[in-house]
Amino acid sequence: MESVLIWTLVLGVTGLITLPYWWRHYRRDQRNRSEKQEAVHLGIDKPKAQYPMVDTSLCIGCGSCVKACPEGGVLGLVDGKATIINGFRCVGHGLCAAACPVEAVQIGLGDLKRRDDIPLTDSGFESSVPGLHIVGELGGLALIKNAIQQGTRCVSGIAKSLERGRYPLDVLIVGAGPAGLACALTAKREGLRYLVIDQQAPGGTILQYPRKKLVLTQPVEIPLVGWLKKSEYSKEELLAIWQKAIIDQAVPIETDCRLEQVSPIPGGFEVFAGSRRFEASRVVLALGRRGTPRKLNVPGEDQAKVAYQLLDAFQYQNEHVLVVGGGDSAIEAAMALAAQTGNQVTLSYRKTKFFRIKRRNEERIYALLEKDQLRVQFESNVLEIGSDFVLLETPQGPLRLANDRVFIFAGGTPPFDLLKSMGIAFGAASV
Repeated sequence: MESVLIWTLVLGVTGLITLPYWWRHYRRDQRNRSEKQEAVHLGIDKPKAQYPMVDTSLCIGCGSCVKACPEGGVLGLVDGKATIINGFRCVGHGLCAAACPVEAVQIGLGDLKRRDDIPLTDSGFESSVPGLHIVGELGGLALIKNAIQQGTRCVSGIAKSLERGRYPLDVLIVGAGPAGLACALTAKREGLRYLVIDQQAPGGTILQYPRKKLVLTQPVEIPLVGWLKKSEYSKEELLAIWQKAIIDQAVPIETDCRLEQVSPIPGGFEVFAGSRRFEASRVVLALGRRGTPRKLNVPGEDQAKVAYQLLDAFQYQNEHVLVVGGGDSAIEAAMALAAQTGNQVTLSYRKTKFFRIKRRNEERIYALLEKDQLRVQFESNVLEIGSDFVLLETPQGPLRLANDRVFIFAGGTPPFDLLKSMGIAFGAASV
């Protein structure tokens, strides 16, 4: 009888200790399972570019990768194993892989042969067209760090195998963003004859950021310049760093050159950009993935009050503003405009909630919504843009809003057709 009492007490104490832990684990697993099912249904479990690849045979379910992710919601534990919940949120920080104690997580692009949105390249970033290379965001990996490292490695490899002097240029670099400028600085270091061309001023995607936008970075070395060491830089700081490097290193850049075609010639390429023609032994495409801004194709969209980027929110005050989109660019624009004197800002998003924005932006915008400083119309689409109004389609019916300004952030059309016209291969689904 005494032993039964002792075992009862032991089991009771054990239950009191373990039951809360089990219950928390069970609720977390159920929540993650539900979010995973919703993500699959919405098609956001699949990443846009890079993503954490989990080897479930190694994963021990410790959750270190989940806690390490600064974006939140990318990974979760289901059935005791790490899994992708919202792949759209991954921006490639790689902190999840660094935090995993058993090396079960790696950041990569997966099987490129199954992806029709990423051009196929080898370890030297050479595409299926010999001598034509692709680096940076166009190749699928985000982050300034990745762009700089790829540009550096790519041109370093070219310098080792190149037959120099055959054409006026050893390397023609298309794109003056972080990847392209890293290519240029490496080309100078290697003694190559090179030129950078771009349809706009140097800076790449950074130029499209709003004034004073903070950009997350990881430590990376810029050739001939030194290290980017801070975890955050403002748009203006980064552009100043690039501009100083261009001046100090006398980097040759031709702007207003929109790439039109790259054609192979014996031992090199003939490149047409705008009204210019170039010949080079190698070509490096350091283009972004955004491409041409995607339009809504609704009545009134051609008015001067409609824009597809926001550079300085301060110049818009005391206006009724509509922002269209649900990504980070739209969220940041809406918050910046809402902070200006007298603005009444409405954000129109076609989905039921925000799925693919950074954690910091998510926290900030919901705080503004609670304070009624910003209005969001979920499940809405623009029907018409009038001279002093906009008409939205909502679940409750048409909604007419007073309007002075419209900013559309509906993404862009990547230059995939242009790349395919050059003979560059993508995944199996597109070739």
